[in-house]
Amino acid sequence: MSKKKSVELVKNSKLKCLKLVHEANTSHIGGAFSIADVLAVLYSDVLKYNVADTAWIGRDRLFYSKGHACTILYATLQECGFFSQEILDSFSKDGSYLTSHINHKVPGIELSTGSLGHAMSVACGVALACKLKKQTWKTYCIVSDGELDEGSNWEAIMFAAHHELSNFTLIIDYNKVQSFGNTKEVMNLDPLKAKFEAFNFNTLEIDGHNHDEILKSLNYNNNSHKPKVIIANTIKGKGVNFMEHQLAWHYKSPNKEQYEEAKKQIKGS
Repeated sequence: MSKKKSVELVKNSKLKCLKLVHEANTSHIGGAFSIADVLAVLYSDVLKYNVADTAWIGRDRLFYSKGHACTILYATLQECGFFSQEILDSFSKDGSYLTSHINHKVPGIELSTGSLGHAMSVACGVALACKLKKQTWKTYCIVSDGELDEGSNWEAIMFAAHHELSNFTLIIDYNKVQSFGNTKEVMNLDPLKAKFEAFNFNTLEIDGHNHDEILKSLNYNNNSHKPKVIIANTIKGKGVNFMEHQLAWHYKSPNKEQYEEAKKQIKGS
């Protein structure tokens, strides 16, 4: 299956994500929609993968640390042909591998996540293994901004810089709303860009909903030995006006009326 263009992919993935959350009465649609554009660009234009052989040694590795926002990644993988619509429809049902936090038994998933602060350390270890084995695939890790409150992430950040993991890209979904409020109120991350520059990362800050900026940042390479971080400024609940910037959509599931209105807005975007 050929990769879909990112604009088409993000719209289809968000519609499927919306349906999953509504029908299963689950949470985290706000954070799912904030990272949707980044995932669409990754899977349509950047990542090397093989849906017929998900264990292909030459694949790029994506570690999705914000495992609570699983629905958008499941929907994106299904749109790209990793598994069937029937499997996607089994989300959160008894006996399904598509659990409400990311599960590594799902085709295309590298690591079960949801315990925040763990995936980046694994991703850095994998990136180091790739370097030692003189392989050419790349390693990516997506984290939420609230997740940066976890100290283990900063250990991994030091590790990546120390080992000169130029094959490692960290992507921060910087929607500025975490589980208990605004990030500035819960645990202020600013100045975030300066922090990563001090930790010796190639540091890029972008609009996380602008596909051209996303693609340019993912492809950026200044031929240094530094790891790269992309601070993607995003909007929680992006694309649905009553969800945008709203903490409640970290937890709420849309009722039927909200589902129909959200679907209308996504289709019209």
